[in-house]
Amino acid sequence: MSDLPGGFRGQQRFVDPAAAVPAEWAAPTPPEGFRPVVATSRGPALPAPVPSAPPADDPPPYLDLSTVALLGKARRAPSAGWRKWLYWGSARLVNLGESPKVLRHDTLVAKVQRPLRGCYRIALLSQKGGVGKTTITATLGATFASTRGDRVIAVDANPDRGTLSQKVPLETPATVRHLLRDAEGIAAYSDVRHYTSQGPSRLEVLASESDPAVSEAFSSEDYTRTLEVLERFYSVVLTDCGTGMLHSAMSAIIDKADVLVVISSGSVDGARSASATLDWLDAHGHEDMVGNSIAVINGVRRRSGKGVTKVDLTKVVDHFSRRCRAVCQVPFDPHLEEGAEISLDRLRPETRESLLELAAVVAEGFPGARRSGDPVAG
Repeated sequence: MSDLPGGFRGQQRFVDPAAAVPAEWAAPTPPEGFRPVVATSRGPALPAPVPSAPPADDPPPYLDLSTVALLGKARRAPSAGWRKWLYWGSARLVNLGESPKVLRHDTLVAKVQRPLRGCYRIALLSQKGGVGKTTITATLGATFASTRGDRVIAVDANPDRGTLSQKVPLETPATVRHLLRDAEGIAAYSDVRHYTSQGPSRLEVLASESDPAVSEAFSSEDYTRTLEVLERFYSVVLTDCGTGMLHSAMSAIIDKADVLVVISSGSVDGARSASATLDWLDAHGHEDMVGNSIAVINGVRRRSGKGVTKVDLTKVVDHFSRRCRAVCQVPFDPHLEEGAEISLDRLRPETRESLLELAAVVAEGFPGARRSGDPVAG
């Protein structure tokens, strides 16, 4: 045993490793790293000057490890037409890729599937009946519902016994009045489904009252309360308006809408009525809504037969293209002429494609979406 005072521990042979580390070693590392030290012929070593930031066009200092960068983007095999038969007939040796038609279809689908935050509200209106406004509401809603993965609902706000609920299989006799009566107790999506009917496309419909005397009392406040309930559970809400621009709920419908879709038939009176609808909106302080609106020329009648005077649709399209953001045409379809429940599978291919194009044009107005005519930032 040592005779030193304090014994073995008093000799202080053990040193705390943390205390022996120089202070500069324990300093936090700057985000851009330490500057290298450059030796000089005179005086102490000095830190190297901070290099200027590289130009934005310089490549990153590391390799991109994405799947496309490492494996390349494989050309997709043709899915239809003679290109498909050539691909399989050559034992998959000749791959010409998809046709321009398929690529255009895929582009439209991508636009319709654009991510959407919150609820987007679409109002469909016209001052003339018989132009297929309810049919366009149902088919446009069905296109959105079948193409997107979120919830889509169409609301019948027609005060004159609307027929929107007849476009999907009826699952409940409940109407918008029942929804408003029980609005305070609706806390989940499953609660709302007690009041809606759903079609094969997944489009849901909230019916209006069958009694015109009751539906006429559907006010702007009622529509606002209905929308407050629905926008909590649905990404897209379509509203099938009545033909009158002055009925009680119309002011709230226009004020709450993100976009207006004005429906016209291919006839002279249909085009004039649709144009008069835009005139009324312009005269009542909705110039911005008119400029952002979408006109739909709907082929409600078959354009064929001897002695039938055909309207020059080119001039009709030109007229609305000068007033609206876009103009879309939906051709005549025998399935839609039936006036019964609508199934997208029974529509002609050209009708389905025109509806997809209409949905893509509407989706260009989604918040954060870049429209086809907007300049690309350089």
